[in-house]
Parts: sequence; C-alpha cells; structure tokens
Amino acid sequence: MKEIDLTNMIMLYTNDNKILVLDRIENDWPGITFPGGHVDDTETIEEATIREFKEETGLDIFNLENCGYFEWNNLGKKRYVTILYRTKDYKGEIKSGDEGNVFFLDLKDLNKYKLSNDFDLLLDRMLKK
Repeated sequence: MKEIDLTNMIMLYTNDNKILVLDRIENDWPGITFPGGHVDDTETIEEATIREFKEETGLDIFNLENCGYFEWNNLGKKRYVTILYRTKDYKGEIKSGDEGNVFFLDLKDLNKYKLSNDFDLLLDRMLKK
C-alpha cells in the first residue's frame, strides 16, 4: 500500500468576497493557495489546522467548518488526503512567513495571479459548502 500523507487547508473568508491566500514560493506547489499543512502524529486534524494556520499567517482562527476533503496521488509514490476547512472568525495581524506572502484577495481578482495546481477545485469545494 502507498504511504498516505494527511494534510489540511483552510479558507479564511470575509463577508465582502475576500479570501486569505498564500502566494507559495516552494517549487513543489507554487502560486496562490490556501494556508495549511501536515498533521503531526500527536494532533487531531483540527488542532493541526489551527497550528498550521497560525504558523503560516500569524492569525488565530475559530469556529472551523469542515468542507470535506481533497485527495491526489503524487506520481504513484504517495497518496495525499487533505481535509478542507473554512472560517470567517479570526483575530490577530497577518504575518507572512517562510512559505510566501499572505494577504486578502478579492475573488474577482483571482485571474490576475498564478494559481497553484488544483486551486480552482479547492476553492470550488470550499465555496459550495
């Protein structure tokens, strides 16, 4: 059986059609994406989601809403299962980190940016919930 990598992604949104995005600079997944990351063995998925979001954005998030999951295979080497969340509840100030610049982006301006692979599918799932 292939190795399974459990990850998470979070869409922080506002009531005026803005989403918080990460302009990821890593070669394995460059472009506009959502903050998120790996689930450590000692964490629940929700704990990992809150931790990863804080590490990548500087923000604390609350009232997470599960939006399902997304999965893919990496050239047959590994299966990724990503649990998707969204929330509009947060506190703190945005602080970009090592993975790239973090900022709010109006949904109507998405076409002005290079999107990461499958970002459109992830966004669609998170908006439909």
